Amino acid sequence: MSTSYTYPGIYIQELQSNSHPITAAPTSVTVFVGYTHPFLTESENWGQAVEIFSFTDYEQQFGGLYTSGVLESHVAYAVNNFFLNGGSNAYVVALQPSYYDSSGNNQGLVTAASVQVGVVTLNALQPIDLIPMTVTINNMQTTYAANDTADIAISYGSRGETYRKVNLKQGDPNYIVTRINSVSQLIAVSGTPSGAFTAIGQAPLGYSSGSAPNPDWTTFSELDFMPVFQQDSSLDKVPVFNLVLVPGVADSSIWSEAQAFCERKLAFLILDPPKQDSADGYGGTLPLIANDMESPIIPKSTNGALYFPYLESDDPLTGNTLQLPPSGFVAGLYATTDNNRGVWKAPAGLQTIVNNTIGVVDTGLMTDARQGTLNPLGVNCLRDFPNIGTVIWGSRTLVTANPAFVQWQYVPVRRMALFLEQTLYANLGWAVFEPNDEPLWVAIRSSVEAFMLSLFNQGAFQGDQPSQAFQVLCDSSTTTQQDIDNGIVNILVAFAPLQPAEFVVVKIAQLAGQSQS
Repeated sequence: MSTSYTYPGIYIQELQSNSHPITAAPTSVTVFVGYTHPFLTESENWGQAVEIFSFTDYEQQFGGLYTSGVLESHVAYAVNNFFLNGGSNAYVVALQPSYYDSSGNNQGLVTAASVQVGVVTLNALQPIDLIPMTVTINNMQTTYAANDTADIAISYGSRGETYRKVNLKQGDPNYIVTRINSVSQLIAVSGTPSGAFTAIGQAPLGYSSGSAPNPDWTTFSELDFMPVFQQDSSLDKVPVFNLVLVPGVADSSIWSEAQAFCERKLAFLILDPPKQDSADGYGGTLPLIANDMESPIIPKSTNGALYFPYLESDDPLTGNTLQLPPSGFVAGLYATTDNNRGVWKAPAGLQTIVNNTIGVVDTGLMTDARQGTLNPLGVNCLRDFPNIGTVIWGSRTLVTANPAFVQWQYVPVRRMALFLEQTLYANLGWAVFEPNDEPLWVAIRSSVEAFMLSLFNQGAFQGDQPSQAFQVLCDSSTTTQQDIDNGIVNILVAFAPLQPAEFVVVKIAQLAGQSQS
């Protein structure tokens, strides 16, 4: 706006700044993909990327922990261990389990076990193949009218629920459907029962002959996972996430799809090993993790890392010891390290003590010499150390064995690059459609240099001086006239990454001429 200068004196003008502050992208937003509770997951959540901020959120949206010998339950435990180890922000993509025969044919969705008690049909909202469930109806009135009341008690392992003075009178506050459905975590009432209670006593819930799972069926199929990693999926539309997990999955097709998706989305994939793999063969009875790492089974990518072995943990549902895949624990410690030190710090070392575990599985116990054969292959080992606990003791990417990718062999170096890429991608949109000439180039350089300098001051790069730590170029040397004619502006951002001190060598020597006593 022009100003009319009429009187002698001082005039103040506000000029628009060409500075565009850059906001750092997040580094540990974690995605979990896999099967969730088959009966308690909210119906609108199936196949959708749902954001959660605590395990309480997960329980509300996806039903929480469950245990079964038929249904895979790794996602629930992985999410729980993610938050227990410092995670704070996640997305869950829930897959609805179906039964598949040996040929991969879908035999229908997993259905709940049920029991008929008089005119009332009760369905179990928990798997009953490992933990039995029993319903008891007692204290029933005997007038055989709709407003007769009864007490209903459900037992399931160490858990129990009791509903007193329920009736079969529709519309009444104590109507059995009103009192139980959407409240109970153990049972649901089918339909709209009416009439009167006609049975009393105790009944175990069980599968009918038509709904009992065939022992030869499986509930795992790679076809369930593939849509998640396709273009325009719900997850693809999430603007920013950093880590992707498919807990407990050891399938090369799924791994390959997930890895390609991560590369496209500038994210990092954390893989679990095949559960049966061992460190040293375990007496010659089990396959070696080293053999799988050297085979084409595991995709080799700069945007991924594998952690080994499985960890043991106490199951809060049964009190028994569980063997759990490590990825959920590890992702939580990624988040803790990022928050405490920065994404440029390797998420490994004696500070990365794993919570909620009693140690690695026996098949994963190893010596230093054994880890010396696994580390160069890209196996990031979890180790038990006396008086310390279980820690992450490796920080290699999946391409560490390939000399062509030596610059990306370390997890923090690759994640630092992804962090910079995501940050600049999210913050340079203002430059689109601006006149492509020196004023724009200066504005871009000043914005990016200011951001890189802030990282340098946090100790994110090698070098004593900013000029040694990073470089930002955006001028006629990076953007030619042909580029300008094609609407292109090129920005070169280079940085000197911090390499982890993976091998600490202590050299001992005597000073010459010192007497010994």
